[in-house]
Amino acid sequence: MVSATQQQDAVGRPLVDFPVPAPLGSHGPARVIAMCNQKGGVGKTTTTINLAAALAEYGRRVLVVDFDPQGAASVGFGVSPHELDQTVYNLLMERDARLEDVVRTTAIPGLDLLPANIDLSAAEVQLVGEVARESVLSRVLRPALDDYDVVLVDCQPSLGLLTVNALTAAHGVLIPLECEFFALRGVALLIETIEKVRDRLNPRLEVDGILATMYDSRTLHAREVVARVHEAFGDQLLQTVINRTVKFPDATVAAEPITTYAPTHPGAEAYRQLARELVARGDAA
Repeated sequence: MVSATQQQDAVGRPLVDFPVPAPLGSHGPARVIAMCNQKGGVGKTTTTINLAAALAEYGRRVLVVDFDPQGAASVGFGVSPHELDQTVYNLLMERDARLEDVVRTTAIPGLDLLPANIDLSAAEVQLVGEVARESVLSRVLRPALDDYDVVLVDCQPSLGLLTVNALTAAHGVLIPLECEFFALRGVALLIETIEKVRDRLNPRLEVDGILATMYDSRTLHAREVVARVHEAFGDQLLQTVINRTVKFPDATVAAEPITTYAPTHPGAEAYRQLARELVARGDAA
């Protein structure tokens, strides 16, 4: 059971102590979660890497799909994108490319990576002429779903065809939101896009949550942004809040998740709490 304490979260809700997830007796089928926000620099890749590592710590088998031509998630796991012979691009565009030939293991037990590099930018144009062009990523991921508990897709900062592919393949969307007003303005457009994809392409798609990132409780501005998000979206705003800290870029430079780079840091615990919250809500295995 989830027990409430007398403490409150960033918007005054009773603070919930999410339990450590029980071990799984078997793995799969995976829940696919798209990490999505058309604004750049809001913490999508940081959240993808660290949430994946936290879920793996709790015994979940996780696949990270780097779906951004910048390849930031790949770099975050110590992969050099320009040295890759095969990436997710090959799986999208070549019918004979095999998933098992492209997936790479990482230093984190139970966590695998489907890498990307700049080649992926060409897919946006090349997919336009494809039949069922919005569903290509769904086809690519289908063979992997029984082997994993969670698939996290790190989307590029746009609402183009690659992001629509991610939303079509996903069961849920996690929206990292930087705690500043310019970031807040784009959420309504993103929710509108999600609703269009749900209506036209993927009826199962739902918003798993909005995650406040780069939060600084000392500033009125950040507190007001979080309050506005809660006012507009209610309990879609997750309790977990990711505070601003230099440890995240430090961990990126070290090509490690913060859970292994600085395992006792509050930032590492925040992503463990996020993993526990998503499992408790039923939004992750």
